[in-house]
Amino acid sequence: MSESKFGKYIVTDLKSPYGAEFNAQYAKWATRILWMDDKVVEGAFQMNVSWYLKPQTEEDTLPAHNHDSSEIIGFFGNNHEDPYDLGGEVEFWFEDEKHTITRSSLIFVPAGITHCPLKLTRVDRPIFHFSTVTSSEYVMKGVSE
Repeated sequence: MSESKFGKYIVTDLKSPYGAEFNAQYAKWATRILWMDDKVVEGAFQMNVSWYLKPQTEEDTLPAHNHDSSEIIGFFGNNHEDPYDLGGEVEFWFEDEKHTITRSSLIFVPAGITHCPLKLTRVDRPIFHFSTVTSSEYVMKGVSE
């Protein structure tokens, strides 16, 4: 892209915030497409976009955590004839409450609410996923070490 006044705000290549080991583990069940935060584009809030391709193992499951900022998490199927058909199943927890998601969904997680594990239990077709946190970076708090 040629130099321009606003070209710096357009991201077309993945700039992963994670190291090679994490990226290799993630690639076993998903393909991260793009990532944005303040380190990628100055002033941006955090957003992650991926295709979920396979069920996860227990070790790949995102652990329970919370954030200082609110988060929106999305899951979308790719059946254009039935856009609400997720084409799989996602297990998602709000604190001690389990939800089984089988339809295209948006989840709002208020700041400070513990959420996850998030586990892909069935993937019949790729599932488009995104998450966005209204802060400049993605920080998981309350994760057991």
